[in-house]
Amino acid sequence: MGADVNGRMCIVTRESGTADDLIRFVAAPDGRVVADLKRQLPGRGCWVKAERALVEKAIAKKAFARALKAEVRAEPELADEVDRLLSVQLSGMMNMARKAAQFITGATKVDQAVRSGATVAVFHSADAAADGVRKIAQARKAWTLGIGEGVEIPVFRFFTGAELDGLLGQNAFIHAAALAGQAGEGVVKRAIMLEKYRGIVPVRALVSAGEQTQ
Repeated sequence: MGADVNGRMCIVTRESGTADDLIRFVAAPDGRVVADLKRQLPGRGCWVKAERALVEKAIAKKAFARALKAEVRAEPELADEVDRLLSVQLSGMMNMARKAAQFITGATKVDQAVRSGATVAVFHSADAAADGVRKIAQARKAWTLGIGEGVEIPVFRFFTGAELDGLLGQNAFIHAAALAGQAGEGVVKRAIMLEKYRGIVPVRALVSAGEQTQ
C-alpha cells in the first residue's frame, strides 16, 4: 500500500486512531487528493479523522500537500465527495446484508425483528411518517426494558426516500433493520462511520446523557 504518513495519525489533530476512526487519502495520478475508503490505493497516504469538519480544515490549511510531500490539489468538493463515498459504501453493504438475509425492510417485519431480539440497528428514511417511526420506537423500548436489559438498539436516519431510491434503486426502504450476523454488523459499522463524519449526535448517546442527569 505504500508508506503512510506517521502511521495512522490524523494530519489535523495529530491523534492516532484505528482504521475505523480515520479515512485514508492519497494523491491520484492527476494530482487530486482522493479518499481511499478501502485502504487499497497505491502510493503514499495520509489519514484524517472521520469528521467532515476536519476534512474541510485539512483542505483549508493545505495539510494534504504537507503530509503527502507533493504538489497536490485538495478540491473544495472533497468533503462532499467523502460523504458520497461513505453513503455508497453503506448502501452497498445494505445490499450485501440483504442477500445474506441480514437486512430486512417493511414496518411489520422490522417491528417483529426488534421484538425478537434479532435486530442490531434500525433505519428509517429521513422523511418517514412519524406514526411508523413511533410504532417501531415502542418496539425498541419494549425490547430495551425486557430482554435487552437496558441496551438501546441504535437508530439511523441518513437519507430521504428520494436519496434512498438513488442509492438502492428497487431495494429502497422507509423502515429497515440490520440483523445479527457479519453482514448486518457490517452495515452498522459503516452507518456509525457516516454518522461520525456528518457530526450527528447518536440517539443512543442522547439517551445515555439523559439517564446520567436524572
